[in-house]
Amino acid sequence: MSGKKKIGLLLGLCLAAALSAGIYGYLQSRVKVLEVGIFAGSNWDVANANSYVIIDKAVEKFEAAHKNVKVHYYSGIRKENYSEWFSRQLLQGKEPDVFMVLGEDFNQFAEIGVMKDLEPLMAKDPEFDEGSYYSTALGAGQYKGRQYALPYETVPTLMFVNKSLLNREGLSVPDNDWTWEDLYRICRRVTKDKDGDGLLDQFGTYNYGWMEALYSNGAKLFNENGTESYLNDEKVTEAVRFARQIAALNGMQKVTRDDFDSGSVAFMPLPFTEYRTYKTYPYKIKKYTKFQWDCITLPAGKEGDNTSVIDTLLMGISNHTEQEQLAWEFLKLLILDEEIQMDLFRYSQGVSVLKEVTCSQEAEEILQADMEKNEKFIDNALVSDVIENGVVTPKFLKYADAVAMADNEIDRIVEDDDNIDNSMRILQRQISAYLRR
Repeated sequence: MSGKKKIGLLLGLCLAAALSAGIYGYLQSRVKVLEVGIFAGSNWDVANANSYVIIDKAVEKFEAAHKNVKVHYYSGIRKENYSEWFSRQLLQGKEPDVFMVLGEDFNQFAEIGVMKDLEPLMAKDPEFDEGSYYSTALGAGQYKGRQYALPYETVPTLMFVNKSLLNREGLSVPDNDWTWEDLYRICRRVTKDKDGDGLLDQFGTYNYGWMEALYSNGAKLFNENGTESYLNDEKVTEAVRFARQIAALNGMQKVTRDDFDSGSVAFMPLPFTEYRTYKTYPYKIKKYTKFQWDCITLPAGKEGDNTSVIDTLLMGISNHTEQEQLAWEFLKLLILDEEIQMDLFRYSQGVSVLKEVTCSQEAEEILQADMEKNEKFIDNALVSDVIENGVVTPKFLKYADAVAMADNEIDRIVEDDDNIDNSMRILQRQISAYLRR
């Protein structure tokens, strides 16, 4: 080969190398970063040692399918600090593309346009099937008839039952179709002064109030638009009267969480996450070891059913994301992928929002694995039914304030007001006036 040809070949190789390096650098510069907003720990404030396992598996799976995409999230943000952190990001125009939405933030975020309306993305995606999800879980992410967030994990409220206390009193655990009358009868029987010092030391309920009675009596507090309250509706006043009857059994004594934890209370409404956490090892040894306990539905009111409120952890997409399709694909992975949703049973304490996953044999086996041999985990079909037929709290901007106002006054009514009907009429006018302002 002549010298000129050698030089030409060398120049060609150099040019090819430079071109390859340039292309590689260009491709590297084209890597897209998808920002995700999450918090550490449990949305329901129970122990969770596996905060990032599910999200890390989802990130790995997503990046493997999207070679030029990197998913980034900040670790170590606690739930109690998450709203403040998100607000700072929002003010700086740096909110994540995909993010968890706390229940207390959802109404405001939807009202001021923080979250993208997901209906167009849902409608054009053949993989998305609304029928796969619990209707209550989907409803938690709807605002004024539009879907602004999708459910990631959901939890019903159930009634904890102190089986040991009931057994000592010659009583059995109620069936799941029990009623207000059953609850009152049992509470009246077990409430007593056991040591004869003149003070009650065994109680029927802790933390069962007018709201729990309301949900199980088929009542509504507000209209859909949040412009009228229904506090004087007969179903609502019935719930308040019943709450007063239950509270009256304790006289003037205040029942505490410590009373329940020590085994001195028969019933207490709690989220299903507490059941999942403290029925299984290693957390079982830390709590509720002094008595045997289980979970059943809440009692049905005269006009209702064995219904309770459903709490759902939502995820949304920023209204200002520049990567809408990628954000949608990642959100869809978290809420639609059966493997990821099954991991909620392995590494979290809530329930999958996919009906098929929650009702599966695999989920049942995962839940049963950490139980003692002489105990059986609560039936999946029952949990699924409670979720599907549960209550979703109303979605309007003033909801939290209106409920707080009502709760404060109704607590007073339950405690010391003999004229419930008149007081509820006055309260309805006050709350409705606030809603219309």
